[in-house]
Formats: sequence, C-alpha cells, structure tokens
Amino acid sequence: MNRPVRHFLTLQDISPQEFRHLIRRACELKAMQRRGEIHEPLRNKVLAMVFEKSSTRTRVAFEAAMTQFGGSAIFLSPRDTQLGRGEPVEDTARVLSRMVDAIMVRTYAHETLELFAAHSRVPVINGLSDRYHPCQLLADMQTFFEHRGDIRGRTVAWVGDGNNMCHSYINAASRLDFRLHIATPEGYEPAAELLAAHGDRVTLLRDPHAAVADADLVVTDVWASMGQEDENSRRRQAFQNYQVDSDLMARAAPDALFMHCLPAHRGEEVSAEVLEGPQSVVWDEAENRLHAQKALLEFLLAPAT
Repeated sequence: MNRPVRHFLTLQDISPQEFRHLIRRACELKAMQRRGEIHEPLRNKVLAMVFEKSSTRTRVAFEAAMTQFGGSAIFLSPRDTQLGRGEPVEDTARVLSRMVDAIMVRTYAHETLELFAAHSRVPVINGLSDRYHPCQLLADMQTFFEHRGDIRGRTVAWVGDGNNMCHSYINAASRLDFRLHIATPEGYEPAAELLAAHGDRVTLLRDPHAAVADADLVVTDVWASMGQEDENSRRRQAFQNYQVDSDLMARAAPDALFMHCLPAHRGEEVSAEVLEGPQSVVWDEAENRLHAQKALLEFLLAPAT
C-alpha cells in the first residue's frame, strides 16, 4: 500500500514531534558520515531540482545528499526546460512527477510551489521561495541543538528584514516553543497574518538592542534578497542601524550564538568581526544544510521500517 504523498513547503507541514525527529536524525546522519558509514536508503531514487533562483548551498546540499544516499539528482533551470518557454507549472509538475521520486523547487513566488504540489504525484520540497525557507531552518535548528541543546524556552532575536527567513523563524518558534524577538524598521515587517497567528511566541520591535537583550541566538540576513537588487540603496538607508556588530552581540546572553544563512555582506547586515568571531556558527550552519536535507529526504522518501 502506497504512503500518502507528503510535501514540505513550510514548517507547518511537519508536526513539532517530526521537527525534533528530523533534527535528531540529521545529527545521527552527520555522525554516520564522519565515521565513514555507507547508508544508501534512496538507492535508485531520483530527485528533480528546479531552480528559478541561483544557489550554492541548496543545490550542492541536495545533490550531495542524493549521491551519498545512493540516488541521483537532476538539475533543471528555466534556460534548459520548457518552463522557460512558458509551459504551465502544473503541466511540468504532472510530467516530472511521473518520472522522478521527488521534486525540489527553488523559486520566487510561493504560489509556484503550491501549484507544483497540487499537481505532483511525488513529494515537493521548498528549496526557497519569496515567502518561506524551511530547509534552512532545519539546518539552523540542528546547529543550535548541537551547540546548546534543545531550544525550547530560549529566546531568539531576528535583526533585519521581515523576509522569507524571518517567516520561517516565526513558524519554527511555534513548532519548537521558543520566544522570537523581531527587530525591523517600519515598512519591512513580516507578514501581518503570521504575526497575528503566532503572537504568543513573537514580539515585534523597532530597537535591535532591545530585541537582542539576553537572547540565546541572534540571526540576520541580507538587507536585499534576490530580486530586490533595485531596492539596494533604499534598503541600505532603512537598515543602517540594524547591523549585527560586536556592540549588538554584547547585549545578548554571554553564550549567545550568531547565525546567518549566507551569502553574507560583511559591513552591511553583519560586521566581519561578528561573522568570523567565536560566537558565529555560520560554517556549521552551512554544512548542516547537507545533513538536515538528508534527514528530510529520508523522511519523505525512504519506506518506513
């Protein structure tokens, strides 16, 4: 009997228990790889990777994950497929899902992902959209658990744009039961409906110093995401007081960690001193994209034992 298809478009698609399972499993898979153990639960499985946005970590992590699991991955860009010539998303989804075992989509509009999932016979994974970046949160939370233990009851400070990463941190706060302080300038807040839905976990502030006070984790992202390059000048002016520097980190808890999903713009959203400093775990965070996505692929594709 076939299992029902599970998609992973946002963190709301998994339960709090499943979220913690994925974190634990990612840590186990990481330890197994370090020991040189061969683990190939996805032998002969194929992942289609549809990229409308450029990528380093997402592409390499998913491709390496499938290879290490005994499967394979196919990279598809609009330049190389009929999507780039106007084929409807739903038609592409119908065709791809008859040929592969899962589809990862990295795109602009979140609605594109929802359309893919609605017409796919196989799991669809959000590799990033303008609304959410859930795969990054799997890696971020794995990294925190590795360094500091369970994040339940802790305080996380988000400093910067209320973007797709911020939205996924809001979802993570409700799933893993931590407090989230968001510091962002007026006009750059996260989606109002998300704030309203998770008001018991999230506090919106204007002052980044107040947001990071005694925080256990400080997180930021670039001020202008892909597709917003024409807003660079306006955004630099709006966010000039929102750089995560040593002074800001000093307001957080003494053992606070710093994270950034990368790529980072040193001297803009984060100082080089913080990014390269002892509280920064960004390189562990980046590596954990591989292990967290392996856990996710196994969860979605490997038969239950």
